[in-house]
Amino acid sequence: MFSWDDPEDRVAIVQMNAELRHAQLELLSAECATHQLRLRFSSENLARYGERDVLRKAITTAGALNNYYSSVERHIPGGSVRTDGNGAIFTEQQTAEATALVLAYLREQRDRHYAAGEPLNAEAKTLMRPFFSAGILDRVRVLELRGARIPNPAFYEDARALGFTDLPQISHMASLTFIDVVVFNDTMTERALFHGLVHAVQFQILGLERYVRAFVSGFLRTNAHFTVPLEAQTFALESRFAQNPSAGFSVEEMVRLWVKENRY
Repeated sequence: MFSWDDPEDRVAIVQMNAELRHAQLELLSAECATHQLRLRFSSENLARYGERDVLRKAITTAGALNNYYSSVERHIPGGSVRTDGNGAIFTEQQTAEATALVLAYLREQRDRHYAAGEPLNAEAKTLMRPFFSAGILDRVRVLELRGARIPNPAFYEDARALGFTDLPQISHMASLTFIDVVVFNDTMTERALFHGLVHAVQFQILGLERYVRAFVSGFLRTNAHFTVPLEAQTFALESRFAQNPSAGFSVEEMVRLWVKENRY
């Protein structure tokens, strides 16, 4: 065991942490590269068409790293931890508390806006029918704030106290989906509606609690709203829709595929 009081040990500890920071940066670079791979190619295609030797080496390396850092984690005082993209450490309790805050917020906002929301009109349903099932289009309600904007959640203060930083600015978003209610921070556009409906599908397929757990864990991994897998998929599908609104595809199939591949 090292001792901080021993001068020789103190030097070794400083060197160890310098090497740890270097390793963490290298791992982050590898994670970013892997994330781009995941966004573009399914695990089935990678397994079928990827170069076998490179693929096996990548799997072996990833497995060895996971085993090593898992063994380190078991010795950390205070139980399991998570880290955000800046290296901040969060305990399982902090993560659970953050998840509970987001769950409560989504439920409260859904109840607040549901009565004021309206069903999709016939024109919107016709536009979105090539991408979404009738069940989703009939169930989701929409609300235009027309100049008003939803403020940041009150729980942001509590989240920052827990150590969470770089929280997304709610008032800057074109739309927000509260389970089955899509609220627009101004007026509804076709692209913002599509984006909101993708999230509604994710809520339906994953369920509220699993969705929130996936969002919180994704945010801790990336420390950026736009790179959380739930959001990354939504923006990718939104871009595909914007490029060719007449070329229909099933959003529900895309979400189920990501669930099957454990990409959230």
